[in-house]
Amino acid sequence: MKNLNAIGLDTKKSKKLAEKLNELLANYAIFYQNVRGYHWNIKGEKFFELHLKFEELYNDLLLKIDEVAERILTLGHTPNHRYSDYKNTSIIKESTEVSNGTKAVGDILDSFKSIISLQRDLLTLSADAGDEGTNALMSDYIRAQEKLVWMYSAFLNNR
Repeated sequence: MKNLNAIGLDTKKSKKLAEKLNELLANYAIFYQNVRGYHWNIKGEKFFELHLKFEELYNDLLLKIDEVAERILTLGHTPNHRYSDYKNTSIIKESTEVSNGTKAVGDILDSFKSIISLQRDLLTLSADAGDEGTNALMSDYIRAQEKLVWMYSAFLNNR
């Protein structure tokens, strides 16, 4: 029992999960800030449509940031909270092209590809650890994000 954390998971496996969740948290934080920038700076013909969609997306990302951080805490570890850590850890990079809608949607699709891949890695780790909480969270995220990928791709006519 001494090798188990407060929720009954192996402490070494929980540590690996928390590290990977912190990596996911970093990517979500950069993704979130990029989408805020798209929302603030979008211009052009599809302004009204994209402005609203980007707001929906960044609000959803903010919820996920909080849920991922709380999951790290539930596993008995500390979520990273510094943007300097996020910037060094994240696969997703800060966006500089924020006013062109087509570019922004393309960047969003690239970000989802990175996020979904990390979450699939977490599915494998959480299954190995018997961590149904993390597994369910990642499954829910992936299902919803795959639909968003389809929708954003349809916007760009990239089927």
